[in-house]
Amino acid sequence: MPGQDGQDEMLRWVEQVATFCVEEWALPPITGRILGLLMICDPPECSAGRIAEAIQASRASLTSNMRFLTTIGLIRKVRVPGDRTTYYRIEDDAWHKVVQRKLDSLGAFGGIADEGVKLLGGAGPRTERIRAAQQALTWLRDIAARNPLER
Repeated sequence: MPGQDGQDEMLRWVEQVATFCVEEWALPPITGRILGLLMICDPPECSAGRIAEAIQASRASLTSNMRFLTTIGLIRKVRVPGDRTTYYRIEDDAWHKVVQRKLDSLGAFGGIADEGVKLLGGAGPRTERIRAAQQALTWLRDIAARNPLER
């Protein structure tokens, strides 16, 4: 276990992860703190109690966020033989899943944009705003398709 200075530095880093998750993905800060902590904890499995203590979260808030992260496949429950405690671990491909979901959503917007263009009759400034959004998102999706993430 690192000394207090090392612990403080790690908690500052966890807070940076939380801030990123809030600003970029509109996740609650506690969700980002959980992800940050699970990325750097040693051993890689951590009990809910230890997580709550480390990030100073209430058990109720922690439980709902752990359920959310488990449901979307970013973390998983781990059992240790002979131990009744449930431990949590970040999935090895968690960040790949996050990015892939974002890329999939870019493709989903194409159909929504097509409906909007049809709804507006296919011409005019409102239609052009829809097409501009569609082109930007399609461009980003196509770049990602040409440069797939390595796992």
